[in-house]
Amino acid sequence: MNAQDLLRVVIVEDDRGTRDGLRQLVDGTPGLRCLAVFGSLEQVLATRAGEAPDVVLLDIKLPGVPGSRGVGSLRERWPSAAILMLTAFEDEDKVFESLCNGATGYLLKRTPPARLIEAVREARAGGAPMSPEIARKVVDLFRRTAPRAALEQALTRQETHLLRLLAEGRSYQTAGGELGVSINTVRNYIRNVYEKLQVHTKSAAVSKAMRAGLL
Repeated sequence: MNAQDLLRVVIVEDDRGTRDGLRQLVDGTPGLRCLAVFGSLEQVLATRAGEAPDVVLLDIKLPGVPGSRGVGSLRERWPSAAILMLTAFEDEDKVFESLCNGATGYLLKRTPPARLIEAVREARAGGAPMSPEIARKVVDLFRRTAPRAALEQALTRQETHLLRLLAEGRSYQTAGGELGVSINTVRNYIRNVYEKLQVHTKSAAVSKAMRAGLL
């Protein structure tokens, strides 16, 4: 496999044991390569930008700027990277903050290694993987926090269905198959959704729809 074909991962985690374990897991998995590891967001931002990762594994609680607030900075540095949050606790406020700031998915640190690697691949493919415990809390939280009437009127049934599939972690291609449309049609739907919801990322669209109770 060429170096260009490898799925590139950056790890931001302050606990050395966890950080080393994640690096070994990534580098020990065929098709994946760990580009770099960092102990804080400040270390990431102080380092000269090099090869961009496909996926960033980001600890939610870091010394200095917490991961939940630093997602935006990482998205500016690596706009095309998917950012997966890692947490030891099911903290609703941090989940909400991370997703609103542009996180792609949210996993508990006790996630089995095989599932974590699967989530990394899902994120690169356009999915939004979440641990089941986190997903339930996210849905409950967002349903409690925003009105739905305006978005119900703005989005078509197909657009709402597509957002629901994306929230469940489906890729554009898989979602298109379930909707019975081409991937180009899915992209058109997404552009329409972004315009209607006044967002610029899939994560933000899903978050806004969830907060409105549509998903």
